[in-house]
Order: sequence, then structure tokens, then C-alpha cells
Amino acid sequence: MEKVEYRPISVRDLLVEIKDLSELMIDLAYSAALFNSKELAEEVLALENHVDTLAYLLHMNVMIAVRDAEDAEHLVAVSTVASAADKISNAAADIATIVIQNIGIHPIVRQVFEKVEERLIRVKVRPNSILAEASIGELELAAKIGVNVIAIRRNGKWIIGPKGNERLERDDVLLARGAPHGIDELRAAAEGSLRNLED
Repeated sequence: MEKVEYRPISVRDLLVEIKDLSELMIDLAYSAALFNSKELAEEVLALENHVDTLAYLLHMNVMIAVRDAEDAEHLVAVSTVASAADKISNAAADIATIVIQNIGIHPIVRQVFEKVEERLIRVKVRPNSILAEASIGELELAAKIGVNVIAIRRNGKWIIGPKGNERLERDDVLLARGAPHGIDELRAAAEGSLRNLED
């Protein structure tokens, strides 16, 4: 777990972030297992570490907020939800570990997931990419190639569900979801080998 220093962050904001990250981790873990993607598996493990830190910080903030027995009773539910989301993130990390350790998954499980039409991808925005310095709205990724950016990792921080006005930066790590053809285009665009996105 990351070294944790107390920060006065809203318990609600922490809980929402933990919930969003644990949901993202499940998607990434299943895709990592299906496509045997060590890149996606590594993102899951990095996210688990971050969720552990957020959960610890949430517990610290809950303890500071408690003034009496009534407060404690109300905040027990918050701690319970946070613990449940943390367990979900741990389960996703277990799936990712299967990929990292080359244990593999049963062929029947793979057959089931191959029916899924959407794919997940992790790409890094290279300096010469057409994505660099453009906003998600300007790129129109969903309309042009059928891909949605679901998260951005920038300088160790996560932006979950980025809005259309979010400007992509060089060295951003994007997590995106979409059809296989669109995913291939996004990878090529991020790597700098595609200069125009299809309309």
C-alpha cells in the first residue's frame, strides 16, 4: 500500500472514487484474463494498491468524524460499503494475478467471454500522437470509431469517466472500451502511426 498521509477529503468523495475504481477494475480484470493481457493486469494491480490507500484514508476520515455513538452508528454503513468495494478490488486483483503468473483460464470461460463484442484497451499517448493536446469532445472517438475513453491515468492520478472537455496530454495512459476495429484505430492513433480518425 502507498504511504498514507491524512488528507481532509470528503467521505462521500472517497466512497464514490473507491466504488468507481473497483467497478473499473472488474472490467479490466476480465479483459486481462480473456485476452491474456499483462498490460491490463498490471493496471488492475496498480489500481488495487490505490484503492487500498483510499479505503485506509476513508477509515481515517470516518474515525475523525465520529463525535458520539449516534455518529458512529451512521458511519458504520459507510465503512461497510467501503470494505465491500475493497473486497471487490481484491477479487479483481486475484484475477489479474492469474494473468501475470501465466496460470491461464479454463477454455470454457474463454469461450463465454469471446461472445462479448466490446473490448478494453490500455494505450499510452505518445508525443507525436494526434490525440495529444486534443479534448475528448474534439476527437469524437465514440462517433468516429465507436470507442469511449473510460479512464485516464496521468502522473499517478486517475480520472474516471472523463468528460468531453478533458484534454489529453502526452504520456497519458488511456483505458478505453469499444468494438475491436475501433480499439485497433485508437491504439494506432495513440502510438502516432495513424494521422486521421475515420468518420
